[in-house]
Amino acid sequence: MVFQLKPAVLSLLSTVLMSVLPAVADADRFDTTVATQLARQHIQRFPDPWLMRKSDGEYVWSYTHGLVLLGMEKLFKQHGEAAFADYIKAYADHFIDAEGNIDTFRVTEFNIDSINAGKMLFFLYERTGDERYRHAMDRLREQLEWHPRTHSGGFWHKRKYPWQIWLDGLYMAQPFYARYEKLFGDNPAAFDDIVSQFVVIERKTRNPDSGLLYHGWDESKLQRWADNETGLSPGYWSRAMGWYAMAIVDTIDHLPEGHEGRRELNAILTRLVEALAPFQHESGLWYQVPDQGDRQGNWLEASGSAMFTYAIAKGVRLGLLQANFATVARKGYAGLLKHIISTDPDGTVHVNDVCRSAGLGGTPYRDGSYEYYISTDRVSDDAHGIGSFLLAASEMALLD
Repeated sequence: MVFQLKPAVLSLLSTVLMSVLPAVADADRFDTTVATQLARQHIQRFPDPWLMRKSDGEYVWSYTHGLVLLGMEKLFKQHGEAAFADYIKAYADHFIDAEGNIDTFRVTEFNIDSINAGKMLFFLYERTGDERYRHAMDRLREQLEWHPRTHSGGFWHKRKYPWQIWLDGLYMAQPFYARYEKLFGDNPAAFDDIVSQFVVIERKTRNPDSGLLYHGWDESKLQRWADNETGLSPGYWSRAMGWYAMAIVDTIDHLPEGHEGRRELNAILTRLVEALAPFQHESGLWYQVPDQGDRQGNWLEASGSAMFTYAIAKGVRLGLLQANFATVARKGYAGLLKHIISTDPDGTVHVNDVCRSAGLGGTPYRDGSYEYYISTDRVSDDAHGIGSFLLAASEMALLD
């Protein structure tokens, strides 16, 4: 039997298909072209990868470099573009000597940020078999062995920030810690330690009413920014929660099958995403201070929005989050493409509206107030924005 569609139905079907196909084509184009083009032009702009950003006024082994290079690693694995792998190797080889020592890395500084760039070394070691990379990873793992901790068991953010845990620090250390133990470790209790640090800081920083997590916690309650009773910083910062969300999905990758921590981290991620979703702006983005979008001076910020998009997309892909949260990730990615990414007539891609840096304490003093977060530099093409966008784009490609 042959069925024939009426002309009116054919016309309607044609209209629907024409409306859908360009969107699909655009999604593919953005996933494969915008991110890779951004990565290529970053390499052209900074042929020496260690020059992409200074830390405290110097070109040193840095977490921001690690963020960008991890994004390039994921693009390389998807598209096989050798320039991305070569760029990662050039960075590592600039800092790591024949014995695996890392130039500018000082273990006695006990800076948790220093661990993040070490994540690329797993990729390089697997790719080349060069023992220098393994020795460098050993040195970073040694820092964690002696890293100062709060009485609750969490790593201090830095030696110069005593008794403090910032959400940022979970991303810097825990995925590296878990992957190292999975590959090279012989102490199953290390995985309990890794998960416990997520659990403790969520209990300390989570607001039971909103579900959002405060940026930092001072166990000693001695910091000027710390609440006298709780030790908490005054407010929320999107990128801090973005670091934490990414830390969860990246750490779960390396926990042993059947480890109870998988369930605990899954529950933490679900609570956080359920709290963040209502604060997603109609554009798909999140504000620098996510719960105060109606206040003067606040802005829709790139890196936090990209980190949330990455973590939610990966959480759905791994089955940690319900499938309906894919809508939140897709809306976030669409918002990045429409409102954060811009392209010059010559094809140069920019990542705009990035918070250059934010923290707590230090000199000049950062008090963690609303006024502080909105006063931070709002810039384009900073490594925080580039790296987080590359991660979001790569994960959205996998999700779709």
